[in-house]
Amino acid sequence: MKNLIVLFFLLFNILSYADFTDKYYDNKREKLIEIIKYKVESTRKYLKKDKLDKKVINAINDVPRHKFVPFYNRLNAYDNRPLPIGHGQTISQPYIVAIMTDLLDLKSSDKVLEIGTGSGYQAAILAQIVKEVYSIEVIEPLGLEARKRLKSLGYKNIKTSIADGYYGWKEYGPYDAIIVTAAAGHIPPPLLKQLKPEGKMIIPVGSFMFVQQLILIQKDQKGDLTTRQIMPVRFVPLTGKH
Repeated sequence: MKNLIVLFFLLFNILSYADFTDKYYDNKREKLIEIIKYKVESTRKYLKKDKLDKKVINAINDVPRHKFVPFYNRLNAYDNRPLPIGHGQTISQPYIVAIMTDLLDLKSSDKVLEIGTGSGYQAAILAQIVKEVYSIEVIEPLGLEARKRLKSLGYKNIKTSIADGYYGWKEYGPYDAIIVTAAAGHIPPPLLKQLKPEGKMIIPVGSFMFVQQLILIQKDQKGDLTTRQIMPVRFVPLTGKH
């Protein structure tokens, strides 16, 4: 029993030290960026490019991912893998966050809709790059936590909503880009309607139990759509009453 108590306090001290030492997280984040760059180069046949836009790399470097994961998992925050955030949901693998963001070819003047706020990490990445981010989360406790977290971290260009993301957020549309961070059985028609001409949408499509495909959709000036299958992925399912 005494050994368990000692172990507990030792672990607590390690976590506390890691939580308040910026240098520790800065070093971990730098290593993560190198891993992401390597992954992008090794998957260039899917992405049709061998490096990410500098602004995406800068966003990954600037956003403190450890602030978006539960305290007990902060030492793992910069591992290149998804991590649980509660309610059966995860924060996405950083490499996937990076490539999905990059494939949208975002501009500083853009307005972006995100479906699936989760912990708020993807929204924070987007907010570093674009003018306005609108993010929807169907799981109320997660959405409220993310809203509070993003506010405390000083993100003023992110607006959040607790709603079924399948139907989008028509009030603030249309959007220059839409990113869906949960797998849908099909591409939701309401989201396509809320995408601007010449806009892009990135979405994982497929069943939770089978292989999903990351799909990039582009709308031309006439409203016609073209799709490009990027690569197989694994996401939690898009939930709601749709």
